Amino acid sequence: MATIPDQQSSHGSYHEKEQVTVTLDERRRAALEVIDNAPFSWFHVKVCLVASVGFFTDAYDIFAINIAATMLGYVYGHTSNQLNTNQSLGIKVATPVGNLVGQLLFGWLADVVGRKRMYGVELMIMIIATFAQALAGQAPAVSVIGVIVVWRFVMGVGVGGDYPLSAIISSEFAATRSRGRLMTAVFSAQGWGQFACAIIGIIVVQAYKDEILNSPFPCVVPVDYMWRLVIGLGCIPGVFALYFRLTIPETPRFTMDIERNVAQATADITDVMNPKHHSTDEDLPVQHASAPKATRADFAAYFSQWKNLKVLIGTSYSWFALDIAYYGLGLNSSIILTAINFGSPTGDKTSPLYVYQNLYNTCVGNLILSVAGLIPGYYASFFLIDSWGRKPIQLMGFSVLTGLFIIMGFAYDKLDASPSSKNAFVFLYCVTNFFQNFGPNTTTFVIPGEAFPTRYRSTAFGISAATGKLGAIISQVGFAQLINIGGTNAFVQHIMEILALFMLTGVFSTLLIPETKQRTLEDISNEEQDGYITEAPRAARS
Repeated sequence: MATIPDQQSSHGSYHEKEQVTVTLDERRRAALEVIDNAPFSWFHVKVCLVASVGFFTDAYDIFAINIAATMLGYVYGHTSNQLNTNQSLGIKVATPVGNLVGQLLFGWLADVVGRKRMYGVELMIMIIATFAQALAGQAPAVSVIGVIVVWRFVMGVGVGGDYPLSAIISSEFAATRSRGRLMTAVFSAQGWGQFACAIIGIIVVQAYKDEILNSPFPCVVPVDYMWRLVIGLGCIPGVFALYFRLTIPETPRFTMDIERNVAQATADITDVMNPKHHSTDEDLPVQHASAPKATRADFAAYFSQWKNLKVLIGTSYSWFALDIAYYGLGLNSSIILTAINFGSPTGDKTSPLYVYQNLYNTCVGNLILSVAGLIPGYYASFFLIDSWGRKPIQLMGFSVLTGLFIIMGFAYDKLDASPSSKNAFVFLYCVTNFFQNFGPNTTTFVIPGEAFPTRYRSTAFGISAATGKLGAIISQVGFAQLINIGGTNAFVQHIMEILALFMLTGVFSTLLIPETKQRTLEDISNEEQDGYITEAPRAARS
């Protein structure tokens, strides 16, 4: 492991200042080498767990609406016992809209005020908004659906903020050889969040089974309790993670490259990598070295170069194309399973038994999709992302998804013809979920967290992620407007065909991005690292 050269005085002759510049530049590179070559440690586990709990909560909160929407239909759906198109769209699209705002806002703030200062703020927003949804009520001046939409937007802002913060913190603390696996492990918590959501749904439905069966149709009272529990329980993991997020240290890369305090960053690295030997000196001089600084002019100069702009276009559009399908299917899986009558209850649709069976089957259907496709896909990526690489996984994923959506779209009528063919459709649907996660859903998260210089890393990640959420918004609006063309759920097959086209475009956008495996973040940034610090710092007492 590289050692960090000792700090030297910043006062003296011009020659001495030039020597300090060289020394600080060497100390910066040596400090980065310590991080990049660090053995996997308990600190890396802590970073992974703290970030993962956030993504677990994110996924639970986002996809709980899949189950809750059906419940809300029985309680507030009036005569039809289901939400109308605009109500369903509102509660589903509010979160991606909030995501877009949160990703841009927190992505920018993390580069301006620091990763540490913002980490935990987004989680507090999520906790408050999730709890508030569970308390939403009806009044003459406002509908309960409207209240839920507002709070899901606020929750979405918090969820959106979690994306750049968790990605960048895990990326900047990770060693080069295992960075992809650490970031994938963080992101894989999303699959477990969806899994937990389905499990909680099943438990809640089973717990209220007797109340449902003994209530008059549409079982408003027990179902009203149920949706509030399913959504409200989503804030509990965040509460446990909040303290650890608020106490996580600032990343040394931010301290060095944005605050330009090399001395403090090297001390922080020693503390992080060797916590038994606390070396931070409260009286350590604050040395603001001269290094590339984030400004509008510098941002424009960096991204006006095609070699840098094409990476941002590639990461942004790839995420956009992926989220068209991922959220188009993920937030509507219950509708798609219903469209082919998979697991649909039989009998009198106005009986309490039907209500119970419908809610139970909705939860089980989402559980099957999580276990059979989503979770295995994350771990296939985990095992191969640092050996095979990010770019090959993304290319393979988009290519396979193109073929799968073509099959599900153009062969839809045959797949919907018999019970056995419907099972084949569900199998293909699970395979699609698998290759979304063993493919672009994972890599579109990992690559933007690596591909840009420290001073713009979080901002560029936020831009990429927000572009993806724009795809999710378009997908939700489009899905809602198209799904019933020609009859109830009659347009599903053509939606699959449209998704195939977007997956094909993702293949081409992937060609714009670099391969980032086994490369340092500084190497990937396309900036010269020798002489990164260009003049002696101005020392001051903190």
